[in-house]
Amino acid sequence: MIMGGIPFYLSLLDPKYDFNVNIDRLFFKLKGELWNEFNHLYQTLFSNSEKYIQIVETIEKKKSGLTRTEISDKTGIATNGKLTKMLNDLVDSGFLRKYPFYDKKKKETIYQVSDYYTLFYLRFIKDNYGKDEHAWSNMNDNPKRRAWAGLTFEQLCKDHINEIKQKLGISGVLSETSTWYIKGSQSDMEDSKGAQIDMVIDRRDHVVNLCEIKFSVNEFEIDKNYDMAIRNKIDAFNRDTNCRKTIQVTMITTYGIKNNKYRGIVGKEVVLDDLFHSI
Repeated sequence: MIMGGIPFYLSLLDPKYDFNVNIDRLFFKLKGELWNEFNHLYQTLFSNSEKYIQIVETIEKKKSGLTRTEISDKTGIATNGKLTKMLNDLVDSGFLRKYPFYDKKKKETIYQVSDYYTLFYLRFIKDNYGKDEHAWSNMNDNPKRRAWAGLTFEQLCKDHINEIKQKLGISGVLSETSTWYIKGSQSDMEDSKGAQIDMVIDRRDHVVNLCEIKFSVNEFEIDKNYDMAIRNKIDAFNRDTNCRKTIQVTMITTYGIKNNKYRGIVGKEVVLDDLFHSI
């Protein structure tokens, strides 16, 4: 989730040290091996790298991602061929992911930052370098680290959609994976604050998997409030999309769902090990 499986980065890990110390040593120590990898990486790959970095930094600020028009509005880069080329370059290089909006209600696709090192750098290294050489060790239970873990785990799942489908038993079923969200002002629900589905798998067999992705260091517990949040999401999804297919709530978690009275809302379950079963 930090290095994205890049062999060179992984080769720098020293087995004499534990995980946190390795990350501090490589990323936060003054002149650590990977402290300036971000600028070097973008400058090596792209001419006019400042614009590419501006696009990535802008998209990273929005968890659900941005459309091409929104990227143009926020960066001031005109929606012309140059922006198209830069976005295509970033997608082809693996820094961004293009994600369709469910049911094609929006003509533009959603762009999200998908490069693990970029996400880590922008969240932790960019504004912290040199301030604390033990930054990673000192934020074991930091809310910022938990938020990053949740976002990055979502990206990890999106990189293993085939494995998720295999676990769900739908590898042979024609399907399309997309995202969906609605702003509060768009919904006809009273006092709506909006809703978002991390991953939607729309299947030809008339079933839609609404996937909730949750990172947790233990079994994830569905409590009364989260149970209601899921039900509200389903209601908002049905209202917005006029979906007539069978809805199946799917939880993708690190270590599974705790068995309690709210567990029954989950139709299917995928855990972290399922993403790497073929390795």
